[in-house]
Amino acid sequence: MYDQPRYEPLEGSDFFENGQSSRLPIDGTIAQGQLRLDKHLYQGMVNGELATTLPFEVTEEFLLRGQQRFDIYCSPCHDQIGRGNGVVVLRGLKKQPPSLHEQRLLESPVGHFFDVSTNGFGAMFSYASRISVHDRWAIAGYIRALQLSQSAKLEDLSAEDRKHLE
Repeated sequence: MYDQPRYEPLEGSDFFENGQSSRLPIDGTIAQGQLRLDKHLYQGMVNGELATTLPFEVTEEFLLRGQQRFDIYCSPCHDQIGRGNGVVVLRGLKKQPPSLHEQRLLESPVGHFFDVSTNGFGAMFSYASRISVHDRWAIAGYIRALQLSQSAKLEDLSAEDRKHLE
């Protein structure tokens, strides 16, 4: 039972001309479920630059999904408003991340947030294996909405909306 009569991966063999026990995939072969030609959607890139737009229509449902995913995956470090004072930081378990409201992040394209959640950055690890592509975009969209909400000014509101506040 210990040494079964079968070939192990990459084991030599005289069956094929190249001396390998298995064939290499045909050039251009793409594994099932791995066809990712849309660089905007899967890499957050447009013409080699970070995307400045979302690959989806922004709807209330999309932003609510982003908020839900942000609260689950991001708020433990970034807190619920993105200031970087999450429970993990307050307990001293991890270094404080930058505030999502820093000027450099306010000026960053939305593709930056998708890229960071996909590939990680600094002390933050990649979430690509934990969060689906669509949900990473929803989080990026929510972060942008969160940034706008925290820097909104009274004069940005319509007269009708200002009335509701008074």
